[in-house]
Amino acid sequence: MKAVVALIAALPLLAGAAAQKVVTLGGDVTEIVYALGAQSALVARDSTSQWPPEALKLPDVGYLRQLNAEGILAIRPTTVLASVQAQPSLALKQVEQNGVEIVTIPGSNDVAVIDEKIKIIAAALHKDAEGEKLRLRMKQSLDGLPKTPLNKRVLFILSHGGMTAMAAGQQTGADAAIRAAGLQNAMQGFSRYQPLSQEGVIASQPDLVVISAEGVTGMGGETGLWKLPGLAQTPAGRNKQVLLVDDMALLGFSIRTPEAILQLRQKAEQTP
Repeated sequence: MKAVVALIAALPLLAGAAAQKVVTLGGDVTEIVYALGAQSALVARDSTSQWPPEALKLPDVGYLRQLNAEGILAIRPTTVLASVQAQPSLALKQVEQNGVEIVTIPGSNDVAVIDEKIKIIAAALHKDAEGEKLRLRMKQSLDGLPKTPLNKRVLFILSHGGMTAMAAGQQTGADAAIRAAGLQNAMQGFSRYQPLSQEGVIASQPDLVVISAEGVTGMGGETGLWKLPGLAQTPAGRNKQVLLVDDMALLGFSIRTPEAILQLRQKAEQTP
């Protein structure tokens, strides 16, 4: 009898979870939804949500920094899980005014935010038990990363779609990932991303260059990469030391980030 009563009491929660129609805004958010096994609730995602590959089958509501309320409302969601980076906020306010629940997912340049993201998303999707398991798994992965500092300097280059190549300074996701790997950001003395300069690159003397595979493709391959200002005159350039990454995996601070940080560390350990 107790079991029957408990089941009846749980029915409203189960029905609410089953009825959810979720739109995710942010590749990190989408990855966590899949890792929680809650993908059946997804009805759309934004254009930064490229992983896992199954997510690409979902309708795309556009770039999370260029949202419009009509595109989201056309999907008829009950819930929007929105990265704090999702803009403009006016569009989300309009969506919320139409009765859609907006759940803001935090973001910061710190691997510790992964745990907070999982906790909030799991609660919004009524997946608390799965969330606790995933949080533990992520904690174990992060705790397992090498902690001993390694005297290797890393230059992270941001380059997308023909944009000017930029170097990652402090207060960036790249800087946080480099430090989490026990390595040194070659670019010091400035915050955020700044255009590459020949003098700055030569002075930074990186042992390893990290850039997205997409960025290198846009340069016409690795040959184009080493033609960037000053890069040939650095240890990384002379030794052709580069790590191609999925920048959402490394900088998204989500499910794949611990593995991406480990790959960065392992590559640095192999660097002359």
